[in-house]
Amino acid sequence: MLKPWKTQFWLAPSPGKTFHIKLLSKLIADIKEGRLAPNSMLPGSRSLAKQLGVNRKTIQQVYEELESQGWLVTKPRRGTFIADIIPEQGLSYENKQMVSHTQKTKSASELVENLYKDALNTGHRFSAANDGIPDTRLIPYEILARAYRRACINLSRHSNLGYGDPRGIKELRNSVQRMLSDDRFMNCSAEQICIIRGSQMGIYLASRVLDPSKGAIVMEEMCYLPAKAAFESNGFKILKCKLDKDGLNILALKALLTEHEVAGIYITPHHQYPTTVCLPIDRRLDLLTLSKQYQFAVIEDDYDHEFHYETKPIPPLASLPNSENVVHIGSMSKVFAPGLRLGYVSANTHFIERAAQEIVLIDRQGNTISEHALSELMESGEVKRHIRKTRKQYQARRDFAANEFNRVFGDSISFTLPTGGMALWVDITQLVKGKKLHNLPNKHSTLSTQYSDEASELTHIRFGFGAISETEITQSIVELSLALKI
Repeated sequence: MLKPWKTQFWLAPSPGKTFHIKLLSKLIADIKEGRLAPNSMLPGSRSLAKQLGVNRKTIQQVYEELESQGWLVTKPRRGTFIADIIPEQGLSYENKQMVSHTQKTKSASELVENLYKDALNTGHRFSAANDGIPDTRLIPYEILARAYRRACINLSRHSNLGYGDPRGIKELRNSVQRMLSDDRFMNCSAEQICIIRGSQMGIYLASRVLDPSKGAIVMEEMCYLPAKAAFESNGFKILKCKLDKDGLNILALKALLTEHEVAGIYITPHHQYPTTVCLPIDRRLDLLTLSKQYQFAVIEDDYDHEFHYETKPIPPLASLPNSENVVHIGSMSKVFAPGLRLGYVSANTHFIERAAQEIVLIDRQGNTISEHALSELMESGEVKRHIRKTRKQYQARRDFAANEFNRVFGDSISFTLPTGGMALWVDITQLVKGKKLHNLPNKHSTLSTQYSDEASELTHIRFGFGAISETEITQSIVELSLALKI
C-alpha cells in the first residue's frame, strides 16, 4: 500500500558538525517530539540519501547506529521502523515539569474536563449518552451525496471556493429565513441570520457576545451542561431557576430578577432539556415581558423544533410579541445527523454582526460546500420531505417505547408522553428508593443526576428512543429493568 505522504527531512545549518551527527540528532529529536511516531516507517536508505543529496552509505550508518541505541527496528523485507518502545528521554519528572509548556496554559474546569472525556468516549453509532439523538441510518445519503457533488462542481467551475461571508453564504441564509418565516412565524431578514456549526457554537457565540459585567446567566435547574460550561468559560456567574410540571417557573425567575443583575437566560422552551416539557404560551409571554422590563437577553435553544407529534407546536419565543431580546438558535443535527455541522442563529443585526466578528477569530467562515448543498436541499423541498418521513418514524418509536416501558415495568414507573422530541423522561423513584446509582449499564438511558453538576436526588432517567429500532428499544428496556430491579 502506498504511503499517503512522503516523510520530509530538513537539517538546519550548524557549523562545526558533521552531516552524520546532524542527521543522527535530527532523527532522535523528531522521535522524541512525536513527529516520528512509534511503529512508523522511515524512508529507505536509498530514498533518503537521494532526498538529502548524500551517499547512501552515510544513511545506512546513521540507521545502524540508531538501531543499536534502540531508536529504530529493522524488519526483514519490510523496512526500517521507529521502535515501539523508545529509550529513556533523559529528563527526570521534576526537570520535565520545569520546561513544560503546560505550566503556562489555563486550566479547564472540572465540568469541561468531564464533557471532553464524554466526547472522546463517543461510539461510532451512539453517543456515550444516547439522550435523544437522531438515527443516522435514516439519512438520505444518496440525495445528500448528489447535492454535495453538484455543489463541488458548480463552485469549482465558477471559482467560488475562496473566502466568503463569515455569516454564511447568502443563499443558505435566504433559505433559512424562508423556513423561519413560513414554518415558525418568525419575521426576520437574511441580515439577521448567521450560519454556525451546530447549536453548541451558537451558545458559545452568545457567551462571547454578551457581557459578564452586565449580570449573570439564568439557567433551568436541570439543563444542558455544555451550555453552562460555555457561559462559565467566558466569565459568567450561573443562577439556577426552578422547574415544575410546566417547565420554567416564572415566579422563581421573578425572584431571581429582583435579587440579581441578569444579562441573559438560556432556555429550551420547545422540549425542555432534559424533562421534555413544552413551555406553555402564557409562560412564554410572561418571560418575554420580563426580558423587556429587565433588559436581559433570552437565548432560545430550539434544538428539535421539527419533531413535534401531537398538534402544531407552540410558536418559538422569537416569533411572539416583545421578542426583541431573543437570540434564536437552531440546528440541522436532529434533522440529519450530529456529524453534519450546520445550524443557525437569528437575532437583531447588532448581535449577528458581533457573532460574525467572533467567527472571524475562530475559523474565518463555515464550510461553503456544505452550505450550498444544504441550501439546494432546502429549496428543492428535500429537507421538508425528509422531516415528514422521519417524524412519522420517530413518533412510532416514541409510542412503541412508551408501550414497552408500561409492559416491562408496569406501575413501578411513570411518565408523561412527550409531545415531541426523541426521548422519554421516566420517573423511577419507586425503583431506586434506598439505592445509590452513579451510572447505568445502558447506553440509551441517562440518570437525572447527570443533568446538574450540583448534588441532587435521583428521580428520573432520560431514555433516548430516536436512534434505535423497535427491536433495539425492547432489548434496551429489558436490560434497563434488570439493572433497576436488583
